[in-house]
Amino acid sequence: MDNTGKEKEAMALMAEAEKKVKSSQSFFGSLFGGSSKMEEACDMYGRAANMFKMAKNWSEAINCLNRAIEIYTDMGRFTIAAKHHVTIAEIYETELVDIDKAIAHYEQAADYYKGEESISSANKCLLKVASYAAQLEQYPKAIEIYEQIGTHAMDSTLLKYSAKDYFFKAALCHFCVDMLNAKLALQKYEEMFPAFSDSRECKLVKKLLDAFEEQNVDAYTDSVKEYDTISRLDQWLTTMLLRIKKTMREDDSDLR
Repeated sequence: MDNTGKEKEAMALMAEAEKKVKSSQSFFGSLFGGSSKMEEACDMYGRAANMFKMAKNWSEAINCLNRAIEIYTDMGRFTIAAKHHVTIAEIYETELVDIDKAIAHYEQAADYYKGEESISSANKCLLKVASYAAQLEQYPKAIEIYEQIGTHAMDSTLLKYSAKDYFFKAALCHFCVDMLNAKLALQKYEEMFPAFSDSRECKLVKKLLDAFEEQNVDAYTDSVKEYDTISRLDQWLTTMLLRIKKTMREDDSDLR
């Protein structure tokens, strides 16, 4: 089926969903299975959204998902509403490349998941928000999320190992703002979570702080390379580390 066929099918599903919504809102409709009709309408909006996605009609896909979200939230079905918010966020993230809108939908999804006690799902959404916030240089927002999730992780037997990564990312965000901020934050994380002191991540930040204080760009670069030989740096970490290095060079040029 070509894209036009998919869109036609999606439009037909939307029209059918609208009919179900209207009939469920009538007096007799509300007496005879109004909520089940609303469920069916949501299902149809979801299927229509998938058809629009296949046809790469992103705005109509989002429109369908938003209609389903409205109904699900009215019904108190916040977990499934959150899932739809994540789908919309992913469309904005990967297809329409509107990161501010993606962040807004991830935040809304996180709120709904938290309300339903789905902390793990909420945190996944919040980590997306933190990652983008840092890239957009909204460091306080990113730091708050990384610290919050790191604190939650360090108290859990299952998640304890990942706490060091969140404190590492929070420290780098602090470092992007100010070296002293990073130093104080690192001390705080070590006191809160003593296991962090022994991590390669904590040791790296300390080496970078020393190099920064000495304005030694070579020492900074060597420390990053050494870390990267064992733990490969992803794109996000590379971006943050390069930003810090750039401020170091700017500071260095100020001294000359």
